[in-house]
Amino acid sequence: MNLADQLIEQLVNAGVRRIYGIVGDSLNPIVDAVRRTGGSRRGGIDWIHVRHEEAAAFAAAAEAQVTGELAVCAGSCGPGNLHLINGLYDANRSGAPVLAIASHIPSVQIGQGFFQETHPDRLFTECSVYSELISTAEQSPRVVKAAMSHALGEGGVAVVTLPGDIAGQEAVGKTPRFVRPARGSMVPSPDAVEEVVEAIGSAKRIAIFAGAGARGAHDELMMVADLLGAPVGHSLRGKEWVQHDNPFDVGMTGLLGYGAAASGIDDADLLLLVGTDFPYDQFLPEGTRTVQVDRRAEVIGRRMTVDIPVQADVKPFLEALIPRLSPRKDRSFLTKMLKKHERLMTKSVGAYTRKAEKLKPIHPEYAAALLDEMADEDAVFTADTGMCNVWTARYITPNGKRRLIGSMLHGSMANALPHAIGAQLADTSRQVVSVSGDGGLSMLLGDLPTPPAYGLPLKVMVFNNSTLGMVKLEMLVDELPDFGVDVPDTRYADIATAMGWKAVRVEDPKELPKRMREFLDHDGPALLEVMTDPNALSLPPEITSDQVFGFATAMAKVVLNGGAGEAVSMARSNLRNIPRR
Repeated sequence: MNLADQLIEQLVNAGVRRIYGIVGDSLNPIVDAVRRTGGSRRGGIDWIHVRHEEAAAFAAAAEAQVTGELAVCAGSCGPGNLHLINGLYDANRSGAPVLAIASHIPSVQIGQGFFQETHPDRLFTECSVYSELISTAEQSPRVVKAAMSHALGEGGVAVVTLPGDIAGQEAVGKTPRFVRPARGSMVPSPDAVEEVVEAIGSAKRIAIFAGAGARGAHDELMMVADLLGAPVGHSLRGKEWVQHDNPFDVGMTGLLGYGAAASGIDDADLLLLVGTDFPYDQFLPEGTRTVQVDRRAEVIGRRMTVDIPVQADVKPFLEALIPRLSPRKDRSFLTKMLKKHERLMTKSVGAYTRKAEKLKPIHPEYAAALLDEMADEDAVFTADTGMCNVWTARYITPNGKRRLIGSMLHGSMANALPHAIGAQLADTSRQVVSVSGDGGLSMLLGDLPTPPAYGLPLKVMVFNNSTLGMVKLEMLVDELPDFGVDVPDTRYADIATAMGWKAVRVEDPKELPKRMREFLDHDGPALLEVMTDPNALSLPPEITSDQVFGFATAMAKVVLNGGAGEAVSMARSNLRNIPRR
């Protein structure tokens, strides 16, 4: 075998069943080695031909997050593997175990300004946990094995840079066997647990804010919340692991937030940050005594002052804490926050979904609520960054079986469709719905032919408001009239139909329930284009006086520039969505 065959054999032995990418030049030895495996039906590897390498990286990231296993993407030399970089940033920040094969120019030409020359081993350093150049056939098997170990062990991206001529060389030695080690748990020090117990004993109002690090510790988290009488808020990434079966839930905080989480955090005299590195410090309290629990010591205290840092996995920390706690009799703080949360969810978040079948243009909240109601119990939702993140965060209900995947730490546009492709290929029997904005979908529109090409039953729901809604809101809050955010109407359903999808465009809200049902029940790729209100904006659960001033100032500028009608329309669209105390 040649070196490319050996590399592919290593991937097969590690359980890899597909590689996402685009064939070409320096990557061809790898592609031909994939061909010779006979595909996954014969125990080999499938080549998944995407239309843009960025989509390949996003797809691999979603597959890795859904399965927990190693996923692989590849790009040819120069521009080919450069296109991977945005999706790899997303994968690495999401902790997705992804291996990227970055093919390189002929080894003898490296450093000579050759055609398409870049230095992938340098370029990908910041978005990976491992990045290495293979220079010899003898070196290759150990580098590939190390790359897989890093990706799976540390949870992130590993990049192997491989010149095309070296990939075609004869392999040296036997293919090393790869065995994935079982992931261990990091337990807290007894002193840290004791300090937390003492802090709890002296606190009157305790709140919990949990993130994705609480995955696998749901029951223990609920037990602690019950013992402490503590409201439980969560980050966007923590939503799917924390919110379901949670009688202490008070929602999210932050720009995408809803419910009473912000108040619960601000009014507590002890805050437990559990498995979260929530980045928006403006939504975190100042002066509140804080405990932060995370297995990554480097993230503790970098967002706010932390009084008691605890380096540990969430589950063993909670298991160590529970025997030391006694049930609290005073549950007035919890009761108050739950009542406020219910009031906010009913009056604010729920406002757009009541009698919305009569409102035109279609309210995006109504469309999201219908999707939540009709989608499968174990559906996978992928959400574009921006307003689609808001609607899924507020209206998609987790239940312990559903998944919600997005570019929640990297914040890239255009992630939903390629994420959905990877999630669907991981399990073609599971319902996968891409919740796409027209801005995000149009950015990687070229990959619409990919699901029909592989017969995937993928569903794409497009919220088409012909504007970049989140950017519009950012401008208004910053005292700027919205500019450069609107685009001409584009008929995405027609485009999708031409690309092999069953697609329909809905403008009348009365038609939406029927069309939604047909869309979800279709046995094949289907696209539902929903024409939504361009003036429907997301307002955070706590609005500062500066934000109100900025919004009002921007609206005044809009009116003075002849946009009085636009200002009135925006007010009408959002009046009911203003949070009420």
